[in-house]
Amino acid sequence: MASNSRIGPITGSVIFLFVAPGVVAGLIPYWISGWQVGPALGGIEPVRWPGVLLLLLGAVLLAETFSRFALQGRGTPAPVYPTETLVITGSYRFVRNPMYVAVVSLILGQALLFGSLPVLAYGALIWLTVHLFVISYEEPTLERSFGGQYERYRANVRRWIPRLTPWIPEQ
Repeated sequence: MASNSRIGPITGSVIFLFVAPGVVAGLIPYWISGWQVGPALGGIEPVRWPGVLLLLLGAVLLAETFSRFALQGRGTPAPVYPTETLVITGSYRFVRNPMYVAVVSLILGQALLFGSLPVLAYGALIWLTVHLFVISYEEPTLERSFGGQYERYRANVRRWIPRLTPWIPEQ
């Protein structure tokens, strides 16, 4: 049973999950493609399989990161209710922005599965937007909030390309 201190972060994270990634990686790609299967991108039918893989991995990663923010960080991904602690465990040991990686994976997975160039272009636009947000707002905010802890983390874990082995912070 969740303690009272976790109810707010859990509730906030669930709401934010539907409002942000639900719209960005679900509703908008649906509006663009109608989730109709078109011809495979490049006329190569097997290109759909990586799309399915991206969708599965993106969904699992999104669930893991949202739950980690609520339960471990005691906050939400929403900037209005940020985590109390820096989350550097789980998938965050491999890449600094697994939540954004998950969202972009969900969009690109749909593009490949449905054979949709417009969804593929939308995914590229979302990644660029997120990248600019991360470098202009999120990273400076985390540095101000968590100081040396975030600096050590940033020095050891890449922004977008996952490490092959998990980072183990010094105790």
